Amino acid sequence: MHDTSDISCARQRTEHIAQLNDAARQGRDRTARIVMTSGLLAELGGDTAADSMMAQARLMAALRHCTFAPDSPERDFASMDVDGIKVLMKVDYYDTELAFGSEDPANPAMTRRVVTLMRPADY
Repeated sequence: MHDTSDISCARQRTEHIAQLNDAARQGRDRTARIVMTSGLLAELGGDTAADSMMAQARLMAALRHCTFAPDSPERDFASMDVDGIKVLMKVDYYDTELAFGSEDPANPAMTRRVVTLMRPADY
């Protein structure tokens, strides 16, 4: 049987990680990186640099306003539609050098978040 304080602590940790992920996704975490796969940009972008920049702006707007399924309590994975194209969003946790996985995603001092936007085919 689980101690209720352990469950409460785990929920608080999960919510803290979710809030850190929200900050990264919304551009409020200066240490986070937001990347988009070349396949996604090729499918969304047009023939000019301006078209590509506008596609990136639409992706960023969708990223900031995406919603999450109940099975993503850390708000680290979502699916959204941009210009009729299904886009996946995934948050990964790395160490401060972006070389290895983070030992503690709840600790922003030792974790760098990488938010990736991609097509399902890129996953």
